[in-house]
Amino acid sequence: MEREGGRPAAVVAVVTEPRFTQRYREYLEKQKLLDRRHRVEKMPDGTVALPVLGETLPEQHLQELRDRLAPGGTCIVTQLLDPVPSKKAQGCSPAQRLCLEVSRWAEARGVTWSPELEADLPRSWQRHGDLLLLSEDCFQAKRWKNLEPELWETVASALGVRRVAKRGRVSPDGTRTPAVSLLLGDHGWVEHVDNGIRYKFDVTQCMFSFGNITEKLRVASLPCAGEVLVDLYAGIGYFTLPFLVHAGVTFVHACEWNPHAVVALRKNLDINGVADRCRIHFGDNRQLKLSNIADRVNLGLIPSSEEGWPIACQVLRRDAGGILHIHQNVESYPGKNLQPPGSSEMEKEHRSYPQQIITNQCTNGATRDSRRRMLSAATKPEWQSFLRALAGLAWSGRGI
Repeated sequence: MEREGGRPAAVVAVVTEPRFTQRYREYLEKQKLLDRRHRVEKMPDGTVALPVLGETLPEQHLQELRDRLAPGGTCIVTQLLDPVPSKKAQGCSPAQRLCLEVSRWAEARGVTWSPELEADLPRSWQRHGDLLLLSEDCFQAKRWKNLEPELWETVASALGVRRVAKRGRVSPDGTRTPAVSLLLGDHGWVEHVDNGIRYKFDVTQCMFSFGNITEKLRVASLPCAGEVLVDLYAGIGYFTLPFLVHAGVTFVHACEWNPHAVVALRKNLDINGVADRCRIHFGDNRQLKLSNIADRVNLGLIPSSEEGWPIACQVLRRDAGGILHIHQNVESYPGKNLQPPGSSEMEKEHRSYPQQIITNQCTNGATRDSRRRMLSAATKPEWQSFLRALAGLAWSGRGI
């Protein structure tokens, strides 16, 4: 675990003379109290400090060391303020180190370690600064409940963090609220830096998707100087900020109905120095009063942003049209023949494909030329199927 400034936290150690070091080591190993994460250290006065697990060494063990193993010798408890990691600890992967430390800690508390418990440990996680975010598929065994809350302190120490949280499934409540429980720590606010942009948010109230980094980098590279963007699903600023900070849009209208995301969005606009170029519209974007204002509209919602398509057309400029950035989970099917949506005979594979749709005169539907450009840009059959459906809506006069 780390203290402020990135230094390792102090480690408890028992101190004795060099001639008793091996006896102490053997006893502490037998009692499963020896901390193998850190090196045995020689003290300035010539004594030796052996790191131990836990916050202190219980008195019964101190008496055993003093009276039976090393009578008349030095036996005191101290703290190593700058402990040195052992060679074995330095060579372990984070997952291996977690398994090693949790298993030893659990066994020291009378838990019989088993393959089932080891399989229930996480192999991967998200790290946001000093907060570790675990997935929902770990630490599920009922045995762990009896080891809380000290269990989470052990996990934090093993992986060098100060706070631990665990996520569940994203709530299907429209605001995509994450079901995240804070297991260690007093708040869930974190900061993440992505392509030079700072994002602050509360992991227990807002979600952060690492999977859309490719699209965020792409829109950041677009030349958008002089343009107005409407972001219909702004969240904490996933796309609003790249458009403002890197793509150089003149102004953004950011729509969001999750109040916790709005709080984070305001913070992020401020810390990135672009708050004066964005107006937040809190509430249901289908009630948005804007019209005839946008050069681009971002519809970054999956599995489908279709409910936002009518309002997207409403806000596009009537004189020149504009660009819709539509995100959609496109269904693809194995085999050569693309089956129609809704077919139950083929196994469906879901992928998210952001599509850039260029519209001309949105109120009159897409032109034949723009429709051809849309279809030719799609290289995969499932993309073409999605774009044909989209272009069909436009050609039928339904507003896109």
